[in-house]
Amino acid sequence: MLKAQPAFLEQELNEVVRLFPGAEDLEIELLQDFDGAVFRGVLRLNGEETHYSHEGAAENEIVFKSLARRYSKLALYNALSAHFSRHLPWGALTGIRPTRLARGELEKGRGFVPLFREMDVGEDNIGLVSRVIKAQEGLYERKEGNCDLYVSLPFCPTRCVYCSFVTAPIDRTRQYIPAYLDCLKRELEGAEGLWENLRSVYIGGGTPFALDTEDLRAVLEAVEPLRTNGCEYTVEAGRPDVFTEEKLALLKEYGVTRICINAQSFSDRTLEAIGRKHTAKEVGEAFELARPFGFVTNCDLIAGLTGESLEEFRGSIDSAVALSPDNITVHTLCLKKGARLKEEVERLKEGDMGEMIAYAREKLTAAGYEPYYLYRQKYMAGAHENTGWTKPGRASVYNIDVMEETADNFAVGANAVTKKVFLKEGRIERIGSPKDIPTYLEKTEKLIEEKKKLFARREG
Repeated sequence: MLKAQPAFLEQELNEVVRLFPGAEDLEIELLQDFDGAVFRGVLRLNGEETHYSHEGAAENEIVFKSLARRYSKLALYNALSAHFSRHLPWGALTGIRPTRLARGELEKGRGFVPLFREMDVGEDNIGLVSRVIKAQEGLYERKEGNCDLYVSLPFCPTRCVYCSFVTAPIDRTRQYIPAYLDCLKRELEGAEGLWENLRSVYIGGGTPFALDTEDLRAVLEAVEPLRTNGCEYTVEAGRPDVFTEEKLALLKEYGVTRICINAQSFSDRTLEAIGRKHTAKEVGEAFELARPFGFVTNCDLIAGLTGESLEEFRGSIDSAVALSPDNITVHTLCLKKGARLKEEVERLKEGDMGEMIAYAREKLTAAGYEPYYLYRQKYMAGAHENTGWTKPGRASVYNIDVMEETADNFAVGANAVTKKVFLKEGRIERIGSPKDIPTYLEKTEKLIEEKKKLFARREG
C-alpha cells in the first residue's frame, strides 16, 4: 500500500514500486513539501523513516512537478534498493526517454552524467546514452513546423501472444478493409497544408504486407500527394510469410526507401511458441528477396520471448548480424494489458535478461553498429530498454523524431496517436484515434476536424 502527498506523486511512485517484486506488499508513505528553494520529504517504509532534501529552482509548475517527482522517486528507489539489496540497470529512472532527460541537462550547460549517477543509473547505460546522442548528430533537429506522417494498418496474419495492439488475424478483419482504406484516404486528404516540412513517412501496423497488393497500392496512392520528394519513406513490411516480390516492387514504384523485416527470433521453437507461422529460414529468404530492390532494411528482435534461452537469443543476434541489415532493433519483452501472454505470466522474471542485453551490445558494436535511439516501457523484463542500432549513415529520421519528441506527428488510422509539439512551451498535445476498427470508422470525420484545429494552433 502506497500513500503520497502531494497526491500527484502517487502514480510515478507506483512505477518505482513495480520495479521491485514484493514491494507492493510493503506499507509506504511519502510526504513532501517545497519552500521555494528546497524540496524536503520524509519516507516511511514499514514504519521506518528516511528524510531527504534537495535544492531546486522551480520557476513554473511544470518544472516544480518534474523535480518533485524526481526527488520523491529517488528517495523511494534508494529505500527499496536497500530493502531488497538490488540495483536496477536504469536506477530510479522510470521515464521512457532517458535521452530527453540527458539532453535537458546538456541544454542547461551542464553534463548529464552527475544526475544519472545520482539516480543510480549503471555506468554501461550512461555510456549507452552518450553513444545515442552522438549517433543522432546531423539528424536530431528541434524546429517549429517539422512533422512526420504515420499511417496505421492494424492487420496481421496472426496475433502474437505478446502483442497488446488491437489487431486480429486478417481473416477476421478483412471485411473492414474497403471502408478502412476509404477513411484513411479521407484523413490524408484532410491533412493537406497542415505542416511546413515533412521529415518522414512511416506506414506501420500490424503488418502492412498482410494486405493484398492492390489494397496496399491504394494506401501508397493516398499518401502520394503529401509525400515530399527526398523524404524518408518507411513501410513496416513485417513477417516473411506475407512477403512477395510483387509487393516489394510496388514499394519501389512509390518511392519507399526503408522496410522493416520483423524476425523477432531466429529460433523455430520460439517462433512457434509466440504464434508465428513462418520459420527462421524464411526470414533469411525475405532478406534475400528484398536485397535487389536496394531498400534500407531493419530487423527486429525481442529479448525475453516465451521460454527462449540465453543461447537461443545469442543465436538470433548472430543470425541477424550475418544477414547484415542496415538497422537492428533489440527490444526487451514488455507485457502490456491486452497481450495474451500477460494473462499467462503475472510478472516477468529477469532470468538471463542482463546477459542477453550485454551480448547484443557487444556483438552489434563489434559488427560496426551504433545505438541511435532508445526508449523504455512499463513492465519490461529486467527493467531494461529497447534500442535501435544502425550502420553509419543509415539511422532513421522517423525513429529519432518520435523517440525524442522533437517534431509533430500526424497519425492516421485506428490506434494512431497524433502529436502536436509546442517546443517553446515544452509541452505536447495528443489526439488518440479509437483502437478498434469499427469505432474508428464511425469517428473518422470528427478526428479530421479535431486534427485540423490542433494543427492550426500556434505557440503562444
